[in-house]
Amino acid sequence: MKIMPNRLDRGFEIYQEEFEKKALEVLRSGWYVLGKEVDAFEKEFAAYTGSAHCVGLGNGLDALWLAFRVLGIGAGDEVLVQANTYIASVMGITINGATPVFVEPDAFYNMDPCAIEEKITERTKAILVVHLYGQASDMKTITAICKKHNLRLVEDCAQSHGACVDGKMTGTFGDIGCFSFYPSKNLGGFGDGGAIVTDDPGIASDMRMYRNYGSEKRYYNKVVGANSRLDELQAGLLRVRLSHMEELTAERHKLAAKYTAGIKNPEIRLPAVREGCDCVWHQYVIRCEKRQELIDYLNEREIGTIIHYPIPPHLSEAYSSLGYHRGSFPITEHYADTVLSIPMYNGMTDEEQQYVIDALNAF
Repeated sequence: MKIMPNRLDRGFEIYQEEFEKKALEVLRSGWYVLGKEVDAFEKEFAAYTGSAHCVGLGNGLDALWLAFRVLGIGAGDEVLVQANTYIASVMGITINGATPVFVEPDAFYNMDPCAIEEKITERTKAILVVHLYGQASDMKTITAICKKHNLRLVEDCAQSHGACVDGKMTGTFGDIGCFSFYPSKNLGGFGDGGAIVTDDPGIASDMRMYRNYGSEKRYYNKVVGANSRLDELQAGLLRVRLSHMEELTAERHKLAAKYTAGIKNPEIRLPAVREGCDCVWHQYVIRCEKRQELIDYLNEREIGTIIHYPIPPHLSEAYSSLGYHRGSFPITEHYADTVLSIPMYNGMTDEEQQYVIDALNAF
């Protein structure tokens, strides 16, 4: 049996008739950019998250860098961000000329709240929280720190669609919540797409201006903006998937619960979830000190895996100018050397999942 780490076709097949109907509806409409589908999706996604406003964008990275642009954070400013995140989180900071200040993660792979305050300086302007792997971060503690030090709070929710802390959804705790709708996400489209959510009407207005060449009125450009618009086709298809998010998330919880109950191997460390925080299981991430041996073993059995992520941003060539070296963030580096994402996708069968569990237990 061949098991891929992800199966996007399964997610399409579940609601194939609805997706195809919506695609034809949009194609036949004759309107393909910033039309009724984007407007409807923005309203529906804002309601889903519990936010006042949603602004559709071209992708998740644009959501991040435009968030800091709109907040006026740039050269000379520092932004705290967890060290074990995907590099796009850091790019959202540095594209604006600001400096990332890395914070080690906790046992749940998110920013360690106990390690934040020691990193705050007079130049610190914001904290970027990343809800990695679908795990909601300790937002009660982090929002209190932001309030205490008068810091802006941006949330990277690229992997946490629907994850909550005591019933409040990720993306709604800070100034701006940033989302990606890349096809592999829990709420994924069929191409690139992204959005921000906010309760601040001024931020929402500015974001709409920035996404469309810095123009509030056609051909009248107020600022140097970007071309970052969620297109009509993606918005329409996302509306279909959004209408099924409750059942899709429930399925991921069921898959995760089966992994947690079924995997019993002292060589493998299973993920834990912080009390009061939800996880929507964008990835099911195990840890193994013999990771390469495990990968090779699973490959022999045609079980695909992915490392999220093998090279932390501070050790990447892209950020060599920051001057970090191996040993700068030992917890992050240990995670990078041991984490492994095992197959997890909507539409995964019991037979497929049991095959993975049996293989892991026999390792």
